[in-house]
Amino acid sequence: MIWTSGGGRGPAPTRGLPFAGVPTELQERVQEIRDKEPDHSIPSVEFSQTTRNKDLTIRSLLRPYLPRLLLAIGFVTLETIAAQSGPFLTKIGIDEGIRPGNKTVLLQVALAALFAVIGQAIFGWRRIAITIRLGEILSKDTRVKVFSHIQRLPVGFFTKEKTGRLLSRMTSDIDSLTALFQDGLVSIALQVLTMCFVTGMIFYLDPFLALITFILVIPSMTILTIWYHRSSEKAFSQVRDRIADVLSDLQESLTGIRVIIAMNRQKHNILHHRNTVGKYRDTNFRTANINAIYGPSSEMIGIASQTCVLVIGGIMLKNGDLQVGTLTAFILYLTQFFAPIQQLVQLYTVYQQGQASLGKLTELLVTTSDVPEAPNARSLPPVRGDILLDHVTFGYDAATPILSDITLHIQAGETFALVGETGAGKSTVTKLITRFHDPQQGTVQVDGIDLREVTFESLRSQLGVVPQEPFLFHGSIRDNLIFSRSETSQTEIQEACDAVGLNELINRLPHGIDTQVHERGSSLSSGERQLLSLARAFLSKPRVLILDEATSNLDPKTESSIEHALDLLLEDSTAIIIAHRLTTALRADRVAVMHAGRIIEIGTHDSLLAQNGHYASLYRTWISHSDTSPS
Repeated sequence: MIWTSGGGRGPAPTRGLPFAGVPTELQERVQEIRDKEPDHSIPSVEFSQTTRNKDLTIRSLLRPYLPRLLLAIGFVTLETIAAQSGPFLTKIGIDEGIRPGNKTVLLQVALAALFAVIGQAIFGWRRIAITIRLGEILSKDTRVKVFSHIQRLPVGFFTKEKTGRLLSRMTSDIDSLTALFQDGLVSIALQVLTMCFVTGMIFYLDPFLALITFILVIPSMTILTIWYHRSSEKAFSQVRDRIADVLSDLQESLTGIRVIIAMNRQKHNILHHRNTVGKYRDTNFRTANINAIYGPSSEMIGIASQTCVLVIGGIMLKNGDLQVGTLTAFILYLTQFFAPIQQLVQLYTVYQQGQASLGKLTELLVTTSDVPEAPNARSLPPVRGDILLDHVTFGYDAATPILSDITLHIQAGETFALVGETGAGKSTVTKLITRFHDPQQGTVQVDGIDLREVTFESLRSQLGVVPQEPFLFHGSIRDNLIFSRSETSQTEIQEACDAVGLNELINRLPHGIDTQVHERGSSLSSGERQLLSLARAFLSKPRVLILDEATSNLDPKTESSIEHALDLLLEDSTAIIIAHRLTTALRADRVAVMHAGRIIEIGTHDSLLAQNGHYASLYRTWISHSDTSPS
């Protein structure tokens, strides 16, 4: 069959490949590799339209992984003890080994220092391994959580929100959270434990010197840290907004690149993007300036306190109130007291970035749908296709209605056409029937059941939509055809392709039905994409089919060739056809004429012509601009 040629799904020799098997001498090695592969079971996915997310917090994210986190903190504690034992061992080595000339003590101190270094390396290795795994697990779970919520949001949300901002939430914001989990939280715990351990040791070595140190350090460091916290929190939030603007501008430019080139707007777009990136740079400059002030200032406070301790300690040493080893250990610990502060400055940057990202993600996750699925929604039984819009009023902005008190009854199995000028409200009617939106007043019913009372899955699994601009996903033609019914058989696929005349396209493609169509179907013409969209609708076997200018991108010959396919597709189904060109409307059982959000005429084609009203005027205009007369 043609579909298996050139890389399709047929036997290996028919795929046009020079060699499709594994060489005999490598088969044994390949089998060994396969035997070592872990068993990756098919993941189960649970999705609910009624699930609602609460505010994201670090605590709520980490709660399911508390045992793993506690284990990491345990290794942090052991790592801290091992790392900070050096100054104390130095004190013992000087005061009890070097000064009295006790070589045994020196040997014991050297061995203890060696074990401390080895222990620090082992505990640090385990701590890093655990935190990296924890960060990746949390990153994956958060991405799935955010993506699932985006899938749950209504169509209206995406008309208001920029795609680039959503990309920023899924990429840079979650990356910032991952950095916080991997490098931030446990490292912060490590530095805090270090400070606590060092504080305890300097008070143990000499309470008087420790008290002087804290009198010099604590007030100035407290003031400096409060300033840093307030300044950086606002700055990092602005950084998250600016990177979202950069991604949004990039996404829009990539999507509209053909229009940009055709309109010769490259220079303008570069200038606009340069300004957008410049704003992002300026916000990063602001955070860098804050860090540049805080880091050296805290270092200056540390050096000043060490100088004072050295002077006071020297006087005490001269007076015999302090031993050399104790003063040496004190200075070493004091140096290590300020090292964590410097580290915390850097880690606080990671923490602030993570918190800012957490806030942006929470803002997205608490966004509720204005078209919710009722908690007690029932499954819609197999429908006949009887549709009723009962006194419906709707506007995308409630203050500006698009539809005004519309009542429309479409009978089961009827082919019904909606015609009228652009902006009359035709597509809005179909969006209410698919429940992309809910009316502000009135009800939309299928077989007498209010759409608000049924689940989305049971409703939309019985609806088919062929839009004016069909969307194809990156993948093969086969993948796009079976998008709504993955269990579709090869025979059904072939029947659908035969019905819409898709075989001619498939035959001339290099890999037949398994040819990749690329992102948004860019490798195909608009007419070819429309044929694929019609075949996809054919395979979904809907009870109610909506055709939104479905043949507008087809040439007259192709349009004529798929009329038979539409007859097959519409058989035993309710069809709602939106048409500007009246070719398809002529095939409808009834036609409704819409104007300014109202139905002003309704009836058969012949009866509407006889009324000599708005439809008759549209028909005469269409005839005068048409190359051929209707049959």
